[in-house]
Amino acid sequence: MGTHLPSAARRQSAARHQALQQYKARADRYDSELEPFEPLRREAIQRLDLRPGETVIDVGCGTGLSFGPLLDQLGPRGHIIGIEQCPEMMAQARLRFSDQRAQQLRLVQAPVEEAQWPGQAHAALFHFTHDILRNPRALDNVLTHLAPGARVVATGLQWAAPWVWPVNLFVLGAALYSVSSLDGLAQPWSELAPRLEGFEVHPTWMGGIFMATGVWPGRAP
Repeated sequence: MGTHLPSAARRQSAARHQALQQYKARADRYDSELEPFEPLRREAIQRLDLRPGETVIDVGCGTGLSFGPLLDQLGPRGHIIGIEQCPEMMAQARLRFSDQRAQQLRLVQAPVEEAQWPGQAHAALFHFTHDILRNPRALDNVLTHLAPGARVVATGLQWAAPWVWPVNLFVLGAALYSVSSLDGLAQPWSELAPRLEGFEVHPTWMGGIFMATGVWPGRAP
């Protein structure tokens, strides 16, 4: 008899395959697709309250669109750890800088739950990373690489109130294009919330997008 993966592992494997295919197809046009959401990225990075010389984890960094704004906050002694599982997206991220700024990047091509890197960071950014936020193993791997008191900011799609149906049509269309499952869209941050202290959710875009903030206490709260 053949070896069968447990159902949860099969679902995770299928979700990973779907995500890789989605983002492989989008890699060349990803930057232009995300242009309307750039104000959200800038707001999320501001909420990280980064200090010069710190290290931040850019979780699901994609093509590296957050690198420039992050380094503007971190200064020449700061560092970014960028984690991305899609080779085509990571290839774009590696081309983001060819100057001295590239030396401030450590890029890890791996699923977030399996990624390994040295040291502890002072902050973590989850920008439109629904599948990662719904994966407890991925969250725990990131959080164990944070120093106590590290700031965490997450942004992404969520269902708005039922009566705001035009917004939910937008959320549905965007989600079908970018996530492997609609599971958890009512509260995409629900796995992250109990792991942080001072957790707050700030709805925006008429409730169709959330911005969540919190602090990693260095242990399970």
